[in-house]
Amino acid sequence: MLGLALIGVAIGLMTACQKAPEEATGANRSTSPPQTTVLRLKPEAVAAVGIEVRPVVRGKFQLHREFPATVQPNENELAEVTTLIRGRVVEVYVDFGADVKKGTLLALLHSTELGLAEASYLKADARLHEAELAFERARDLLQYKAISLAEFQKRDAEVKTARAEAREARNRLELLGVPAQEIQRLEREHTIRPDVPMRSPFSGRVIMRNITRGEVVETTQKLFTVADLSDVWVVGNVPEKDVRFVHRDQPMEVLVSAYPEEVFQGKVTYVGDVLDPATRTMRVRVTVANPDRRLKPEMFATVRMYSSSPSEVLTIPLAAVQRDGRGTMVFIQLDPQQFEARPVKLGEERGDVVAVLDGLREGEQIVTKGAFVLKSEAEKHKVEPAR
Repeated sequence: MLGLALIGVAIGLMTACQKAPEEATGANRSTSPPQTTVLRLKPEAVAAVGIEVRPVVRGKFQLHREFPATVQPNENELAEVTTLIRGRVVEVYVDFGADVKKGTLLALLHSTELGLAEASYLKADARLHEAELAFERARDLLQYKAISLAEFQKRDAEVKTARAEAREARNRLELLGVPAQEIQRLEREHTIRPDVPMRSPFSGRVIMRNITRGEVVETTQKLFTVADLSDVWVVGNVPEKDVRFVHRDQPMEVLVSAYPEEVFQGKVTYVGDVLDPATRTMRVRVTVANPDRRLKPEMFATVRMYSSSPSEVLTIPLAAVQRDGRGTMVFIQLDPQQFEARPVKLGEERGDVVAVLDGLREGEQIVTKGAFVLKSEAEKHKVEPAR
């Protein structure tokens, strides 16, 4: 069908273009080169091409820039759950995607090392108790001159040594992550419990699990990752030429391919201080509210930044713009059968429209559909754009 339309255009051209007088009278072409600016088509040719036109309009146009980005968890609300003591996994209570509250039991380990540490603490506590009793007896006997001062001083030194050992044993339990209430239970019940409960540090969602029942885990392993995804970070890369337009607390729009019809609102919370030497881009972080958890970590996103205020400019659809080796042009409809090729100077694009800086006037009718066919015919007949 397109081939038929093009043939119709070629046949429909009355003269293909307006000619200079010398050429029309058969004068030598070298004496006056043709200066053609207008294509004239018959009505049936216009209908065959399917030409559509729209007026050039003036309106508010707010410039914007877009940068590639990815969705990341808010690292201020992210926790890597590890263990402070080597142990064997007895039970795992949560899986990927589980919503947990602060203090929720994630897994239970059995640690021989913890058992030995608790036993050492009980022994140190017993020695301290024995040393304190001996010191009290020595003090009473010293009052009645029943023991020497040297013996009393020996008992005093033994108490101080026992206290230091008990304090060291308690500190070791604390370094292994044993809470104060568990130490108090140990002192009260004198019963060793070598179990290590692993609990969530805050409310959130388990986004990583690297633990299996029965395995022996080390202190260097990351066993769970818990994240509060009620807000997320969208981390983008701003080209060096656009660094001056980005500043902290600036509102931003975030677009993701998963929700093509939706725009998420965010705010710049971090602007990089150093550019990446390889890509010449600056890191920028946008914090976005995510109450429905629809934005997922590692999603690809686009960050859109608008200029401070819109301005009144002429705009045309991008579909009307044609480009060739000489520059950018549009076709103006002079009357139902005449079309003028007009060079234009364009500005920023926004969606499917573009700002016009020079070459058009408000209200002029421009071809939005069929312009490519007109351009092809203009090139075929060596039509120069209007000056």
